[in-house]
Amino acid sequence: MATLVDTNILLDLLDVGSEWEQWSRTRLFEARSRGAVVVNPIIYAEMAAGFDTEPQLESALAPSRFLREDLPFAAAYVAGRAFVQYRRSGGEKRSPLPDFYICAHALVMRHALLTRDRARYATYFPALEIISPETHP
Repeated sequence: MATLVDTNILLDLLDVGSEWEQWSRTRLFEARSRGAVVVNPIIYAEMAAGFDTEPQLESALAPSRFLREDLPFAAAYVAGRAFVQYRRSGGEKRSPLPDFYICAHALVMRHALLTRDRARYATYFPALEIISPETHP
């Protein structure tokens, strides 16, 4: 099974010595043992904010280490509907991107999602397999 890796996990790996670095490193290693680890253009764009040059980002997210997938068009509807539910429940964000689209991508492609943001994702994407500190301590 492939695993879509959320930006917060990748940031943990760059934050050497952080409280989440080892947990994220271990879960990423486990994900690699099960199949491909995946990033999409949204995750790539979020990561770009932390790098001065594109070659540095390319090195961190090398295609030899991370499978790159385009955003599936079918995920757009799923993300939009989850966003409507979020807003009706009192959520304050004004755009469904990026979080809802990342989850919808994983759901539509039947990937697991490796993240530390389980609570909100599980609420709006209950069928999604989420690997988080709550599910994999």
